[in-house]
Amino acid sequence: MPVSRRGPDPLNMIPPSVAGMSLSRRGFLRSAAVGGALVGLPGLLSACGDDGGGGGAGTSMSLGMNEAGDIPPAQRLRAMAEAFTQKYDIEVERNEVEHNTFQENINTYLQGNPDDVFTWFAGFRMNQFAEQGLITDISDVWPIEGIPDSFKEASTASDGKQYFVPKDYYPWAVFYRKDVFEKNGFEVPETQADLMSLMKQMQSKDMIPFSFADKDGWPAMGTFDILNMRINGYDFHMSLMAGEEAWDSSEVKQVFETWRELLPFHQPDPLGRTWQEAATSLGKGETGMYMFGTFIVDAIPDVKDLDFFTFPELDSSIGADALDAPIDGFCMVAGAENEDNAKKFLGFAGTAEAQDAANNGADAPFISANESASTDTYTDLQKKSVEVVSAAANIAQFLDRDTRSDFASTVMIPSLQKFLEDPDDVDGVTTSIQEQKVSIFGS
Repeated sequence: MPVSRRGPDPLNMIPPSVAGMSLSRRGFLRSAAVGGALVGLPGLLSACGDDGGGGGAGTSMSLGMNEAGDIPPAQRLRAMAEAFTQKYDIEVERNEVEHNTFQENINTYLQGNPDDVFTWFAGFRMNQFAEQGLITDISDVWPIEGIPDSFKEASTASDGKQYFVPKDYYPWAVFYRKDVFEKNGFEVPETQADLMSLMKQMQSKDMIPFSFADKDGWPAMGTFDILNMRINGYDFHMSLMAGEEAWDSSEVKQVFETWRELLPFHQPDPLGRTWQEAATSLGKGETGMYMFGTFIVDAIPDVKDLDFFTFPELDSSIGADALDAPIDGFCMVAGAENEDNAKKFLGFAGTAEAQDAANNGADAPFISANESASTDTYTDLQKKSVEVVSAAANIAQFLDRDTRSDFASTVMIPSLQKFLEDPDDVDGVTTSIQEQKVSIFGS
């Protein structure tokens, strides 16, 4: 789910036909369990907590997962849950829900009858739920050996307490096929001039330089983030996300104007394309590059020569040492039915042992948050991810994780999509964003 990465975040999206169901928890488990896990139905994020209630009574706990199906992220979560069960003999009843559905229904989920623990994101979005009293202080789980202080800080809310346990992270960067670059004599760009030259080279060979898609609403946020950090710097970007800067300022307009100049080098009509379709275009060699997260490999698993580079410098005074690298992990809901078991799971989830189990459970491009986790099973992309993130001076989480969820979903998604439909109206888009930002942030 990145915070929301995915589409609007309405308060009431559970269909009445589902919300009105009165099955008991165990009855629901028996009717919906598949291979020991709950498979989330569209719009349904029902909890599966222990019947006994209370903090720690019983030998089970429930886990709400923002992944489902036969994909690496879901496989990693299952492998971690199974390792926990084997170690502590505590059953983990998994409520597996498709990523976008989980994201879009998260408010309804947390205000209803949620699972004991659920997968979520570090930073602003975690803090928002902490301030609303929807998740519980788990400071007694910390410190976690092997988790660096920077990750503890990202797990800490405005009250100075920890509400999150990180499991892994991944960078956003520009992906490309090494064989395509080698065959055509393309070189990785380091400056804006290099990038412009490379894109024109690609066009001369009837290749679209950048894959691009925004049908899901969130992918274009990654492009905005990197352009803003390259043009205005990390500090300005984070202040903008916090509502402390004006969206109709000359700084933000410059970001959109630069983006407008780059759009002719991107796949047209991005609102009609999913990120998976854009990734497939890269895999087929129809496009030369794709600005995206490392989970791009989920859509093109057969491409063995995939590589990436950080987005090049656009201003020498700003440099290229900032990037998005979202941290994923777990939170415990307020009033968890199985609090003791849930905290035991959270303490385990942050360990190298748990994260090694996740890495062994699936081939996925994520980096363990625990520095003591084994890298023996890491792919070349994972190893490079470690190097790139370690070398970055500043790390952002992603637009919809670094700002308020209502602003990200109800303002930024439609505004960015409007810009992509009519990139010449920069003034109109930025003015509209600023007006809505004032109504949400209050200034």
